[in-house]
Amino acid sequence: MDRLDKFLSRADNLLSRLESILPGVDTPVPDWHAAAAFRWDQRQRMLHPVPNFQRIALSDLLGIDEQKRRICQNTQQFVQGGTANNVLLSGARGTGKSSLVKALLNEYAGHGLRVIQIDKLGLIDLSYIIGLVQGRDERFILYCDDLSFNAEEPGYQSLKAALDGDLVAFSDNLLIYATSNRRHLMPDYMQDNLATKYAGDEVHPAESVEEKVSLSERFGLWVSFYPFSQDDYLAVAAHWLEHHGWKQGMTDEIRTAALQWSLMRGSRSGRVAGQFARDWCGRHVQG
Repeated sequence: MDRLDKFLSRADNLLSRLESILPGVDTPVPDWHAAAAFRWDQRQRMLHPVPNFQRIALSDLLGIDEQKRRICQNTQQFVQGGTANNVLLSGARGTGKSSLVKALLNEYAGHGLRVIQIDKLGLIDLSYIIGLVQGRDERFILYCDDLSFNAEEPGYQSLKAALDGDLVAFSDNLLIYATSNRRHLMPDYMQDNLATKYAGDEVHPAESVEEKVSLSERFGLWVSFYPFSQDDYLAVAAHWLEHHGWKQGMTDEIRTAALQWSLMRGSRSGRVAGQFARDWCGRHVQG
């Protein structure tokens, strides 16, 4: 049954990819002037504009200066018409991976940058999207948020082929930016490591491990995000407190409350700091 399931899954993936390149498929042309952000509807196979895209500035993202520098440099090259890499943003939850992509749109939308958000099931329609954007003057980031796969999922194979080795040419005005809490986008199992072989001083990873690494390394730029230190967490909390109207600064009372909040959440991150600031200001700042 396992072999049959794998065969059927691969057959379904192949049919989906064939459908995407067969003539006669009428894909609606989006209104590119309606918004700077779009969402791919896999069921209808069309792009929907997102006019109320989250407004967040690069200056709002603290504690990730090096990550911002590397990704902004890559994005600026791309927007200016130069060569640039697909990007994988991986690491600790709540540290600004998704917010950074949103901030890039707000920073560079005026220079022709557009963002298309897509989920992993929609990745089987990559050739549709490439056809829609090919030849346009705008520069497009295909944004895959919180991405993770099992090896047999059709979107996994489509993404892997598109990043490296697909016969279908990838548009030069399209890049893929993906965020993930998983370093290699796929689950790690103990049995994978047990299958690793040793020959003298050399380590030969199991084929399953090699397969998992092969997808993530096809991204030309791989940027890691780490848990915040206590000082970074408090600095982010202070920033959002001021943003929401708090005027008294980071007093000892607020510092203690912010740290207790992080302990209750089991995490020190930018997301948790922002949530604390909204809660505190909602209870203490008068409208």
